[in-house]
Amino acid sequence: MPTRPQKVYYFGTCLIDLCYPQAGMAGIELLQREGVEVLFPQQQSCCGQPAYNSGFPEEARKVARQQLKAFPNDYPIVVPSGSCGGMLKHHYPKLFANQPEFAEAQRFSGQVMELTEFLVTVLEIQLEDRGQPIKVTWHSSCSALREMRVIDYSKSLLRQLRNVELVELRRERECCGFGGSFSVKQADLSSAMVSDKVADIEKTGASRLLSGDCGCLMHIGGALDYQKSLIPAQHIAEFVWERVHG
Repeated sequence: MPTRPQKVYYFGTCLIDLCYPQAGMAGIELLQREGVEVLFPQQQSCCGQPAYNSGFPEEARKVARQQLKAFPNDYPIVVPSGSCGGMLKHHYPKLFANQPEFAEAQRFSGQVMELTEFLVTVLEIQLEDRGQPIKVTWHSSCSALREMRVIDYSKSLLRQLRNVELVELRRERECCGFGGSFSVKQADLSSAMVSDKVADIEKTGASRLLSGDCGCLMHIGGALDYQKSLIPAQHIAEFVWERVHG
């Protein structure tokens, strides 16, 4: 198990910065609750995944180089996103293979941990639920499930909350259809996929949908709203902070 650090870096992600700042702040609050100093480098920006996934490696490297410079010390880099975490941890070494920054990219990627994984495995966080009874369901993003492999950590946090009933999705392992630019380039297919996901969510009887990835939350949450569902979509960090903060 990694040594408990006194300081960590926080990689905010674009969607949290632009669309879900409350989720980002909740993640920071949870880290600070455990006595950890959270550093947020102001020079950070996008992880480079949109360009990388669209087949523009040089453009992605240009963005990624900025991240390597923004996180120079050996503190853990905590990321409240399986998707961005996967890019930083698994794809930076590939992106910089045969490049002068390869060793730096390896150093950087080795410091990256997804938020719930860090809370559970490094900080060994213990939660006391202060909320009313609620039934929730959980969407596992593709990157968190298959690349970062952190879903068990996310669910273990929810299971610590005594008044929270977690109802599993029957088709949990299926993609919601977001996939970044995929949802734009293949709009009809993406819409069909998210409709299947919404139907699965509705069948659980849950009153809230949780996930660790804001791209999925934006996509599924938008579909829920469009279909006039009463189920809101929320990032796990924000939900957990609400439950323990009171």
